[in-house]
Amino acid sequence: MASYEDFYNIVRSIPEGRVSSYGVIARLAGLPGQARQVGYALGALPHASDVPWHRVVNARGEVSARKGGSASEKIQRLLLEHEGLVFDEHGRLDMVCAAWPDIQTRCD
Repeated sequence: MASYEDFYNIVRSIPEGRVSSYGVIARLAGLPGQARQVGYALGALPHASDVPWHRVVNARGEVSARKGGSASEKIQRLLLEHEGLVFDEHGRLDMVCAAWPDIQTRCD
């Protein structure tokens, strides 16, 4: 069974300017179908963590809403934009171009 640290190590592997989804992280940790567990793990991170939590988005390429609303959604989007990622008019990233690990060659 994967631990939170297993999830964190996978998330640490996501390069700057790329993203992965909660479901992909779960699958890579050996827990397919357990995307919520990844969300719980990232939600449990301390503020001073070195885990780039902001590089994990939902399968549609969107920043996931937090329970009760949160400034962290805005922070996540700003951090991703600072890394060069561009959201479309619907608040989505192009997961063909931005996704890690690569499905196709990165779009430039």
